[in-house]
Amino acid sequence: MRVDKYLWCVRYFKTRSIATNACKKGHIKVNDQAVKPSRDVYPTDKITVRKDQVNYQITVLDLPQNRIGAKLVDIYRVDTTPKSAFESQELLKLAKDYYRKKGVGRPTKKDRRDIDNLYNDQEEE
Repeated sequence: MRVDKYLWCVRYFKTRSIATNACKKGHIKVNDQAVKPSRDVYPTDKITVRKDQVNYQITVLDLPQNRIGAKLVDIYRVDTTPKSAFESQELLKLAKDYYRKKGVGRPTKKDRRDIDNLYNDQEEE
């Protein structure tokens, strides 16, 4: 089975085209070698998938015939991703919260007009 089809079947990617593009960009490695989307996958292969700034590590147990349900995914693969990979993702989320939220900071053009209108109304009274 092709590596892009396998990753789509075990639900690491929503579509095969997204899986194919990930292979072309070098985000997929089989046995520590970057692969093309057409590379065949066999049981006992170790696949590394870089997705959302996390390196998922998968060991292939068996090859599904077609896309499978989420509850059946563990039959076909073993996820050996270390916990530290997910901890770094949590730190990244916290770092993003530090930046300015929408609506905070400099006023927009509409906000500026509303402020000006408020001051003008107070001066007329």
